[in-house]
Parts: sequence; C-alpha cells; structure tokens
Amino acid sequence: MLKVKYDLIRSPIITEKTTILAEQSKYVFEVSPMATKPSIKKAIEEIFSVKVKSVNVLIQKGKVKKFKGTLGRRSDVKKAIITLSDGDSIDFAGGIK
Repeated sequence: MLKVKYDLIRSPIITEKTTILAEQSKYVFEVSPMATKPSIKKAIEEIFSVKVKSVNVLIQKGKVKKFKGTLGRRSDVKKAIITLSDGDSIDFAGGIK
C-alpha cells in the first residue's frame, strides 16, 4: 500500500466535462492503480484542506491504437471522482497550500 499522499494522487484531470462537474463540487483526479477509496479520501483532505463527502472510482481501459503500422496499447487509467462538502472548493490555478 502506498504511504505517501503525493504518490497516491497523480494529477487532476482538467477537461470541458470535468470543468462542468466542478460547478457541482465534483473534481476528477488520476490516481494510482493500488489506491483505495478511504486512502484517496484521506489524501485529498490532507493535500487540499477540504472535507470530502464521497469518492467514486473507475478504471478506464486502455485503447488499442496503431502507430506506423504496428499495434500498440495505451495503459489503463484509474480515475477518482471526488465530491466535496458544501462550501468547499479546490483551486487548481492557486496550487497546493
């Protein structure tokens, strides 16, 4: 099990869809494949100093793609959708406090 919170949460996923979710206090992060819901919740609360209401996790399977005629496969990605309590928000532009 990963002990360091920065190894657990890899990066925020910032797309048009996740920006719309942010208006509902939901944020999406790419996480380690070994991360569990309780460990993700604890890491987010410690890093951003917010109260997490719920954590939903999904595994996006990698696509098979061709590159110069040879088949390759993208790696699988584990994502966590974090719902924050009312009044809390995360500012990605401001950085970590």
